[in-house]
Amino acid sequence: MKRENRPSSVAPAGRSFRLVCPVRRIPQVEALLRAQGYEFAPEPFSPWCRRLLAEPRPLGASLAAFFGYIYIQDRSSMLPPLALAPAEGEAVLDMCASPGSKTGFLAQLVGPEGFVLGNEPSRARLATLRANLHACNWPHAATCSYEGQALPLAPASWDWILLDPPCSGWGTVEKNPQVLTLWQGDKVKTLVGLQQLLLAHAARLLRPGGRLVYSTCTTNDAENEAQVRYAEDALGLRRLPLTPFDGFVWENRPGGEGTLRVDGEKSGAQGFYVALFTRDDAMTPDDEDGDEGARGGDWREAGRPFARERLRGPCFDPDLLPPGEIMLFGDQLRLVPPQAGIIPGACRWQGGLLGRLGKRGFVPAPRLRLYLPGADCDAPAGGAALVLEDVEEIVALLHGQSRRTGLVGTEAALWWRDLPLGRVSLKQGRVLAAFG
Repeated sequence: MKRENRPSSVAPAGRSFRLVCPVRRIPQVEALLRAQGYEFAPEPFSPWCRRLLAEPRPLGASLAAFFGYIYIQDRSSMLPPLALAPAEGEAVLDMCASPGSKTGFLAQLVGPEGFVLGNEPSRARLATLRANLHACNWPHAATCSYEGQALPLAPASWDWILLDPPCSGWGTVEKNPQVLTLWQGDKVKTLVGLQQLLLAHAARLLRPGGRLVYSTCTTNDAENEAQVRYAEDALGLRRLPLTPFDGFVWENRPGGEGTLRVDGEKSGAQGFYVALFTRDDAMTPDDEDGDEGARGGDWREAGRPFARERLRGPCFDPDLLPPGEIMLFGDQLRLVPPQAGIIPGACRWQGGLLGRLGKRGFVPAPRLRLYLPGADCDAPAGGAALVLEDVEEIVALLHGQSRRTGLVGTEAALWWRDLPLGRVSLKQGRVLAAFG
């Protein structure tokens, strides 16, 4: 009997999250979570990923989440960046990026020496993407806002591309039951057409020998295995076989050889699909028409260079910043990583926010914990540091409770034991505002 292509139901899944920190800091972040009563277990497929076991209060309300040390993410959604597996220091394009789950994981994989450009066409979702990247302290992750099939980037210019396009979302039915009625019939056909346009442009942007991951959170064959055949037959991409990740149960469908289809019900996760491609040869000149990225004005005309040393202060050590140029746009200071040179001048994009230039000089963004003096050696440097031992004291500050510190100046670095958290404002030695 022919199998009908219908969405499958997914059993309730346990909450999963990702630790947003260098490997050496994992014990400190886990200690912060445990101090608030959370229990969790490691996932077998990445040193940063965890499965939540006990949640005394919503995980999103934890201190670790507030300070950007964790990111709540379905375990299946963690697989596309791991499948792409960009090396440290590489430049990666995420063509459909919001809310930033995969963009942030890519930034984590390439490290501060790397660069990630996340594109999101929706202005409302773009704000969410930028907020999430900023909270996680990824200034080497930049953003732009274009229709993905019309990204004004140069052909064959990217070695690493992630394409997680809009899809029917049938794999998320347990959390979003409305997808079963919302995405059917002609509406799904429209999505399939958009996915093909996005795949075609991704193929144009991919450098020969580069890698492209195509992923969806649907169980629909037309958006998964059929799109892999389209990428091979119509676009000249070549499928690269993926090794299954530990901790999942996989489904096999005809035409899906070498790709990964998560059995959501048996894996305790969303249904998900992941395929990996490469390009052997450059595209023909006819395929490369419309190089919009090579025309137009230069985004640099809107900003001007700013000396790194001018960022130095009691709550900011510019020596800890990733490589790149500091640029001033209006009153905002942003990082421009060296790999950003891959972006043509006509493409308008925004680098990671470092802070603002006020009347008294540079005012760092409150939660940029990575650049607090001493953050690289896990101990406060300088005299302007408030070190607290009890998590409830930090909770009280976040709820507006005033606290006398005995510190001088107008700002101080806040630490929980040996874990940097961010910047607080002071007035006459008293905490005036925490992360306002």
